[in-house]
Amino acid sequence: MVAVLAYLPSPDRGVWMIGPIPIRAYALCIIAGIVVAVWWGERRFVARGGQEGTVTDIAVFAVPFGLVGGRLYHVMTDWQTYFGPGGDPLGALRIWEGGLGIWGAIALGAVGALIGCRRRGVPLGFFADAVAPGIVVAQAIGRLGNWFNQELYGAPTTLPWGLEIYDRVDPATGLPDALGGVAVDHTAVQVVHPTFLYELLWNLLVAGLVVWADRRFRLGHGRAFAVYVAGYTAGRFWIEQMRTDHATRVFGDIRINVVVAALVFTAAVLYIALVRKPREVLEGPAAAPAAQAPDGAAAEPQDTESQHTEPGEERAGEGPDKEKDPAEAGDRTT
Repeated sequence: MVAVLAYLPSPDRGVWMIGPIPIRAYALCIIAGIVVAVWWGERRFVARGGQEGTVTDIAVFAVPFGLVGGRLYHVMTDWQTYFGPGGDPLGALRIWEGGLGIWGAIALGAVGALIGCRRRGVPLGFFADAVAPGIVVAQAIGRLGNWFNQELYGAPTTLPWGLEIYDRVDPATGLPDALGGVAVDHTAVQVVHPTFLYELLWNLLVAGLVVWADRRFRLGHGRAFAVYVAGYTAGRFWIEQMRTDHATRVFGDIRINVVVAALVFTAAVLYIALVRKPREVLEGPAAAPAAQAPDGAAAEPQDTESQHTEPGEERAGEGPDKEKDPAEAGDRTT
């Protein structure tokens, strides 16, 4: 039997103090993910014929709605921790301690996006297709926050990529503090499946799938976003079943997120199968001026088919025809 020389280490802490100010890795990962999603979404939106700055304007509504929705879903599906016997109701407000449900983030984030889209005259499906791969990459970046927090891992394993878990303590008191403490002893108390890493890698693959499918089939009317949803939920379905952290269970002993993933996956696949409209062309005030070259258009050669409106291709709004293929304008998985 070959001895394993080393496993994947966990960070010794997830919080750094600068004077009295805590700098939390979880928050930094969420912020970094948002920045990447907005930046990439902006490039794709402009490449599809949209006006530069529109995605950023819409994100002003979508991001805070998404954060609130993510927290609400987490609290509602783990309500006993906060409102059950011996619970901590104020803990429901401490979002910096972790706990965001992607289902709630996407649902309420879509409401915020709809508000922003209506203010800018952009069809929600057009916007969603532009930002889809950036969102799933943002989720991948956010999973690094779970690594720093030593949370959302799986069962013990002897595989070479097993994750070491350390005991953390409060440096001031010496009392156990799994979230804000420091690992003074790097002796692993257990070695577990790094399910955060599985989901991170899966999300990057889904981002690549969305870019490829969007380029290959010229998806529109929210179908690129549906590909993201279907791909993500397919992975979440099996990864969720590997996790050993506390979770609300339904139908006997099934984690609620497994059920939600299955339902959302089914809905996304049905949407892809039933919505057969060709990609829309953005027109009106949100469309790029005729003389404005799409940002990043020189990153890759343009498909000649993207230089004109295809027969029967639908238009959104009013104004001059303008469309570029996002995948031909610098799409890449970061």
